[in-house]
Amino acid sequence: MARAPLPIRNGLNPSRVRMPDSSPFATVLEYLLDRFPQNAARLIEKVELREVVDAAGLPLTADSPLVPRTDIYLYRDPPIEPVVPFAIEILHRDENLLVVDKPHFLATIPRGAYIARSALVLLRRELDVPDLSPAHRLDRLTAGVLIFTVRPAVRRAYQELFAQRAVTKIYDAVARYDSTLELPTTLTSRMIKERGVLRAEEVPGEPNAETYVELTEHDRMHGLYTLYPKTGRTHQLRVHMSSLGIPILGDNFYPELYEVAGDDYSAPLQLLARSIEFVDPFTDAVRRFESSRRLHLPG
Repeated sequence: MARAPLPIRNGLNPSRVRMPDSSPFATVLEYLLDRFPQNAARLIEKVELREVVDAAGLPLTADSPLVPRTDIYLYRDPPIEPVVPFAIEILHRDENLLVVDKPHFLATIPRGAYIARSALVLLRRELDVPDLSPAHRLDRLTAGVLIFTVRPAVRRAYQELFAQRAVTKIYDAVARYDSTLELPTTLTSRMIKERGVLRAEEVPGEPNAETYVELTEHDRMHGLYTLYPKTGRTHQLRVHMSSLGIPILGDNFYPELYEVAGDDYSAPLQLLARSIEFVDPFTDAVRRFESSRRLHLPG
């Protein structure tokens, strides 16, 4: 993807809008007003302030023609967002990496209702590191070790560690105890998650998700499980635990979807990214980062 012609502002990247292949509108502004009618007044204002630009960074005017399949950039206005009342703990920081202990309920990157209140934007602002970028992601409901790169020059090297499965990740989870399950076990399945669909699903076909599951302790009612994902599919651990018949406590997606108020923090998902280990691509040293958080059996 081409580099955005606008800099990061207040911790937020500019938004990219792709012009359609064909359009009944003669100008970019007419198209934007039709696509985002709820933001009409602000869009007109942004154009007047020269804050809407083309891919070369040149400001667009109200008369700028719509050129099919081109990109324009502008800053979006963050919505009014809930404040997640849990702190981000910094585990490590050096010239290349920032490693944090993400709390439950905090999104990794701007998405949906969580834009300025995502971990990425909060850390960019609080630490004054505008080039901060996630090396990988954690679900909003999952807590634990989350790694960011500090400089663009090292971003690709660390992201490729995760893409190439050269990272050892260990998770903890609390779920119902089932004495009939034969554990430890390795689960493999084909998992897909379509864009715009909330839940992932397992489908027939060649496996693309693999998780090793072992029982660490139990009290005959609930168990503390250690999970070793070999792959990193969206919601992989949640789906695999549900497929075993022991969905993770606090999971409102699997096996059945149910609503939870956005400001209800009473029952966090009992899933923790406990540790991450890898060989550093620049020093060849083994690096391991561990969460200070712990999960416990209920009661």
